[in-house]
Amino acid sequence: MRRLRLLALFTATVLLTAACGDAENEKGPAEAGPDKVNVGVIAILDVAPIYLGRDKGFFKEKGIELGLTTAQGGAAIVPAVLSGEYQFGFSNTISLLLGADRGLPVKAVVNGVNSTGVDGQDFAGLFVKADSPITSPKDLAGRTVAANTLKNIVDTTVRSSVAKDGGDASRVKFTELAFPDQVPALQEGRVDAIFVVEPFQQSAVAAGARKIASSYVDAAPDLTVAMYFTSQQLIANDPDLVSRFTAAMKQSLEYADAHPDEVRDVLGSYTKIAPEVRAKLVLPKWPAEVNRASVETLADRAVSDGTLPKKPDLAALLP
Repeated sequence: MRRLRLLALFTATVLLTAACGDAENEKGPAEAGPDKVNVGVIAILDVAPIYLGRDKGFFKEKGIELGLTTAQGGAAIVPAVLSGEYQFGFSNTISLLLGADRGLPVKAVVNGVNSTGVDGQDFAGLFVKADSPITSPKDLAGRTVAANTLKNIVDTTVRSSVAKDGGDASRVKFTELAFPDQVPALQEGRVDAIFVVEPFQQSAVAAGARKIASSYVDAAPDLTVAMYFTSQQLIANDPDLVSRFTAAMKQSLEYADAHPDEVRDVLGSYTKIAPEVRAKLVLPKWPAEVNRASVETLADRAVSDGTLPKKPDLAALLP
């Protein structure tokens, strides 16, 4: 009889332990504690939605503790994501296309930022000095243009402006300069033109520079300028995390697109842009979905100007 009681007690203990184990396995991300996620970004207007989404708790709701680290451009962020330094990154479309062409295991997971599609009223532009002899993009043949990183979306879109204007796009030269250094370089005559995004576009305007093209608009209608991406390894190892990040990012993009005043406010949290300057910024578009047709057009242009040796498999790269 005593043995039966002991057996019953042992069986109950085993069942209770198993039940507790099952309950722990069924815990959602919030119960288990948030996943720490580091995202590589650039300190420019383009990434305002991710900062806004973090402030609004969109990532926290998905069980993500979001960290944001700034870099100079997408070309630097791609290898950091592949090495695991960042779990996700923000990169211009050309850098991602180059990575895909080279066989790098990168995958775009969600849209990043789009052009307004309006010539002369975009959030980026090609500028020259007020007294420059350059009057239109075709005059840039044989001249030097500053770009934040080389062999990226600046090269392709500026060449698009030159070709559209009837110039020889192959003769345009590019030099790498961080966005904050471009306006001084233009004023000092170290470069003939600069291509800047907001808020640096307002710095160029304030310095008296003259806008000669909206190159994102020239390249493709409603151009998808950049996307958020990750590594194929993370997708394989933690697809749930990728899904949750993507959902929070889509929510952030939609919110930013619908709340321009809050976008201008959040800029003050990660840049030193004065409130009066933030009020003047031309905001981009932040659709949640990638404009695939614009990426196709951009890839074709990059191949024709020699930035890409061939068109990569866009189906494998895009969400």
